[in-house]
Amino acid sequence: MPHTPGAMPPIEPYRVKVVESIPDPTPEEREAALVRAGYNLFNLRSGEVRIDLLTDSGTGAMSDRQWAALMVGDESYAGSRNFFAFEETVREITGFPHILPTHQGRAAENLLFSALCRPGTVVPNNMHFDTTRAHVMHNGSRAVNLAIPEAYRTQDPHPFKGNMDVAALEELLAREPSGTVPLVLMTITNNTGGGQPVSLANLREVSGVARRHSVPLYLDMCRWAENAFFIREREPGMSGRSVAEIGREIFSLAEGATMSAKKDGLVNIGGFVATRNPELFDRMRETLILFEGFPTYGGLARRDLEAVAVGLREAMDLSYLQHRVGQVRYLAELLDARGVPFLRPPGGHGLYLDVHRFLPHLPAESLPGQALVVELYREGAVRTVEIGSIMFGDGPDPATSSDRPPLELVRLAIPRRVYSSSQLAYVAEVVSRVFERRGQIRGFRMVHRPERLPHFTARFAPIDGFG
Repeated sequence: MPHTPGAMPPIEPYRVKVVESIPDPTPEEREAALVRAGYNLFNLRSGEVRIDLLTDSGTGAMSDRQWAALMVGDESYAGSRNFFAFEETVREITGFPHILPTHQGRAAENLLFSALCRPGTVVPNNMHFDTTRAHVMHNGSRAVNLAIPEAYRTQDPHPFKGNMDVAALEELLAREPSGTVPLVLMTITNNTGGGQPVSLANLREVSGVARRHSVPLYLDMCRWAENAFFIREREPGMSGRSVAEIGREIFSLAEGATMSAKKDGLVNIGGFVATRNPELFDRMRETLILFEGFPTYGGLARRDLEAVAVGLREAMDLSYLQHRVGQVRYLAELLDARGVPFLRPPGGHGLYLDVHRFLPHLPAESLPGQALVVELYREGAVRTVEIGSIMFGDGPDPATSSDRPPLELVRLAIPRRVYSSSQLAYVAEVVSRVFERRGQIRGFRMVHRPERLPHFTARFAPIDGFG
């Protein structure tokens, strides 16, 4: 059930069987770590982090059934029985007939976009995330964001802020010459925009527009189960349907999908690309063999495919999803009580702090998102990530009026089945303490900027020698 003010914290729908000690670095150790890392939290060592909310990708805890599945790994180079269990599961959930395993989501993106994109083409999405956008651009295409206007209003309560602007999509497809748009992409849920869901009604409309223009619709389905949960909860007429039933309708509207199984596959590594197009499948399979491995393992140990097959089914469990989304809402409630500004409504896999409202005294050139992630680590060894002008630093695309400047957010991504309610309460206390002294926080400048995906390896320095 949704968490309500004053209610008990969300109870974990599992028991703890194995524990892992977590570090507790001193303030002096944290300060030294920041300097060594160039104030980029990606450069920190895991032993320097107490609560790690950098990402929910591949950082979750596998179940006892998944660990048991690893023990039946058939490591045959070709034709492993684990592949066929994996393939059967993906087909059952999605209905897509042609499936290629990959070692993670960005490998699936590489297969799809290298096969479909070429210089001068355009790929519309509700909002591209970092590696998706990078792969589109690497292949010479232009990545265009077409999320609805409400997606850019951090305090708007719209229940489906991940939706695509259908009129803008229609306009783009009508404007671009035939063959210029190789695919329409929808990310469910919309990570860049705060983990916000896409409605089934919007997916139907987008699918209809794409088909009228003879353009295939593909999904980034890495958090599809969380999206289906929100559809079940928020969309009229959906409450009596199961997550699996909603998923089957979602996938029936698309030509194919990419997936990082490190999210709603509940594993630490793995992914796939799936399609209804046999010719495209053949082209991607050739590339897979060249860069990843044989098509029945795709760069993975075969035992990992078995764990993915189990995890894909576990992610559809309603009690798991209620707790998963409930943890985000619990953290939101704790911060809301302290007046901390965040993107509303809370999303599916994390809470996104509203940087401009949190640090209104810092101008954009002072990199306020980076300043905030540094302070959260400095205060309590909590690692988070900026989702804004550093990650998407090019600004709006001048070739289209559809793009908007990126939101300025700091994401607190909650790993699956890892942290307890008391640990989330600790996170809330750390964030609140930083918020109380927000006026003292100073900005940063970037002293090393890589050409691509700068947020991963950039280095920063405090402005005026103070961070």
